[in-house]
Amino acid sequence: MQPLVIDIGGSNIKILAKGQPERIKIPSGSDFSPETMIPLIKEAASDWTYDRITIGFPGVVKNNQIHSEPVNLGKGWESYDFAKEFNCPVKIINDAAMQALGSYEGKKLLFLGFGTGLGTAMVIGKTILPIEGGHLPYKKSTFEGYVGKEYLTTSGSKRWEKHVLKTIETFADAFQPEDIVLGGGNSKLITTVPEGCRLGTNQNAFIGGFRLWEDEYIF
Repeated sequence: MQPLVIDIGGSNIKILAKGQPERIKIPSGSDFSPETMIPLIKEAASDWTYDRITIGFPGVVKNNQIHSEPVNLGKGWESYDFAKEFNCPVKIINDAAMQALGSYEGKKLLFLGFGTGLGTAMVIGKTILPIEGGHLPYKKSTFEGYVGKEYLTTSGSKRWEKHVLKTIETFADAFQPEDIVLGGGNSKLITTVPEGCRLGTNQNAFIGGFRLWEDEYIF
C-alpha cells in the first residue's frame, strides 16, 4: 500500500507519499480549482510511487463526497471526480478530521486547527467526527471570524489569542474531551497553552491520511 496524501489549504496545498522524506508545498489561493490542482500534483509527485490517495479538504465531506464549495478557494470541488483523474482509489475527508486522526493517541480527542479559518473535529475509538464548529455563532460573528487568519492580521496576535483561549474553553466545556490538540499553521503563535492541551504539528495531517488506509474508520 502506497498512499499519497493531499492536504488542501486556503494558502497552500501540501503533498506527501508514504516513504518520502519531505512534503512538497504548492501555493493555492482564492481562485484555486481542482482543474488547476491536478496537473500541479501530478508534476510535483512524478518521481513518487503511489497507488491510492487521501485528500484532506477544508469543507463538508460526506460519504467520500465533497458537499460544499470551500470559502477560501475557487469553485468546482463538489462535482469533481478525483478517482477518475488520478486513476486510483481516493478517500476524501475533512482536513481537520484528517489531522485529528493523525494526532489521536487513544483518548477522546478534540482537535482545533487555527489556520486560515478554524478546523474542528473529534476522534473517539474508530469514529472520526468532523465538526463545522468554526461557523457556530460567537459574539458578533462566528468563532472563525475571531480566530481565523483575517482577524489575526487585522487585530493583532494579543487580541487574537484572547479569543483563541475562549474558543478552547467553550469547545472543551461542550464536548468534554480527554485530550485537546491545537493545530493549524497559527497554533505556533499561542503563547499560553491551556492545561489539558498540546500543540500538534502539520505532519500529523499526513499521518492521518496514511492511517485512513490502515484500518476501518467511520468518518
